[in-house]
Amino acid sequence: MRLMTASISLCSRIAASPSPPTTSVGEKSAGVFKVTSEQWLADLATAAAREDLGQSHIAHSVEALREAGYIAACALPAKVLFRRLVMISQANLPLARLYEGHVNAVRLVTTLGDARARSAMGAQTAHGLFGVWGADGAIPLAVEGDRIVGGKRFASGLGTVGHAVVTLGQGETMRLALVDVSDPSRHRVDTWTKIGMRATASGDFDAAGMPASALRWIGKPGQYFDEPSFIGGVWRIAAVQLGGTLGLLHAAAGQLAELGRLGAEQQVARLAPVLTRALAAGAFTERAALVAEGPVGIADPERAVSLSAQARLLTEEIGQDAIAAVERSIGLQHFDEAAPTGRIARDLATYMRQAARDALLQRAGTWALQHQGPYSALLWDGDGDA
Repeated sequence: MRLMTASISLCSRIAASPSPPTTSVGEKSAGVFKVTSEQWLADLATAAAREDLGQSHIAHSVEALREAGYIAACALPAKVLFRRLVMISQANLPLARLYEGHVNAVRLVTTLGDARARSAMGAQTAHGLFGVWGADGAIPLAVEGDRIVGGKRFASGLGTVGHAVVTLGQGETMRLALVDVSDPSRHRVDTWTKIGMRATASGDFDAAGMPASALRWIGKPGQYFDEPSFIGGVWRIAAVQLGGTLGLLHAAAGQLAELGRLGAEQQVARLAPVLTRALAAGAFTERAALVAEGPVGIADPERAVSLSAQARLLTEEIGQDAIAAVERSIGLQHFDEAAPTGRIARDLATYMRQAARDALLQRAGTWALQHQGPYSALLWDGDGDA
């Protein structure tokens, strides 16, 4: 429960959020109500195409999130955050990737950080975006004497993320630290040569020569791996994967409708089953979120780990099948560089290549298969008798 309490405490000190955009898509849970307009989401989707082509910077879309109060509003009920991640990723998957990283960073600092670190983050959250950068560069990030050596690769949001939570060390000795990463001379965006997620301005961050005092230590060695916050938190990745999948299917349906082919039996047969599975996975992912963020996850962390891992693996599988189905439905036009479905598919395929897939499958699968008692008990989580 410390996670939610600390987050609420921090957010209460951040400037009040501006009024959100109005009308038709609602988020309501535990007395929290936020309205997000369909036009606002459509604008984010339009921006995604320009951002992918380099015609606009994703910082403008981040600013739209800030104006809606999404950046400062870091303490949210699980159901609200789940729906927010799905909606944003359905419209603009690279933006959702940055937003999920921001949420993760804020939670890590508010959960594991001391008063000084929380105060530093609170002073910056209203104005800056945060991220979590874990992958080391050719020289791992470390402290030698009074200086930092090494850097990070696959660092998303270069030029947009102002502070990042970074990892130092390996295994049980790994520590987290908060560091200012705004210096553009240390950004190496040219190292990102992947065909997807181009709009995220990802690449390498060179920390060599920075003073060791620039690091604000977060938590104790190894504390990063505490559950249910570590693997138990990958339900957020599942939510982003799910939203990207729904966005891809919606884009394909729109293109087919323009061609007068959406009602064709072959198209329905290809796309409808994947859509059905994605919608079903939404309910499972929301359940994983509620368990991981609630009392059940605290009492039974391994249940939270298993459900979140399963949600991530399930949404990845459905996302892969959606990409294949859309390729067959749209045909050669899908592979045009400017095609909306092609862009979303590239971003989704890149994002779904998260680390340690096989390890997650083994851990989640072993927990489920070795469950003591009938497997039907896995369908609910201590919420009453049948």
